[in-house]
Amino acid sequence: MNPEAKKTLRRLVIAVPLMFAFGFALVPLYNVFCEVTGINGKVFQTDNAEKLVIEDGRPLGLQFISTNNENMPWTFKPSEDVMTISTGKYYTATFYVKNTTNKTMTAQAVPSVAPSNAAAHLKKLECFCFEQQELKPGEDALLPVRLLVSDELPKNIENIILSYTIFDVTEYDDEAVAQHDHDGHHEMEH
Repeated sequence: MNPEAKKTLRRLVIAVPLMFAFGFALVPLYNVFCEVTGINGKVFQTDNAEKLVIEDGRPLGLQFISTNNENMPWTFKPSEDVMTISTGKYYTATFYVKNTTNKTMTAQAVPSVAPSNAAAHLKKLECFCFEQQELKPGEDALLPVRLLVSDELPKNIENIILSYTIFDVTEYDDEAVAQHDHDGHHEMEH
């Protein structure tokens, strides 16, 4: 092996484990970064939102978007696509969800807010995204989110988009995974 190839190999042997470790370190760093900046619209539960309730808030458009992760076969959609709300008041919205499979499954919803600088002003008292949702085969439910938008929201923001993506977090055993994969291929054939 020529000296240049040895040098390249040595660099790769060092770089690959470092890149792998960096990937693991990114998750907590990303969570801290999102919490501090509000980027990606991560929304956290709040305990002191009652102080933010006011009588004469300003009108605001609130749009709801639902997305299924690629392997999530459930029906998932907001009961209303758009609501007109006022800052400083509580509102409850619901999302319809249905397990369309013949297996009990567990889902986890992950929220996001746009514009990202609105996230710090959106307070949730209750949200289906705080807990995992388990549904039996064919079972459906209306999942609530109770929220308030602070009147401290920048005046140039007139509309907020609150989106949720649901993920399959079911703990499958090896046999169930094999059956799940088989069912997926079977459905694709038809």
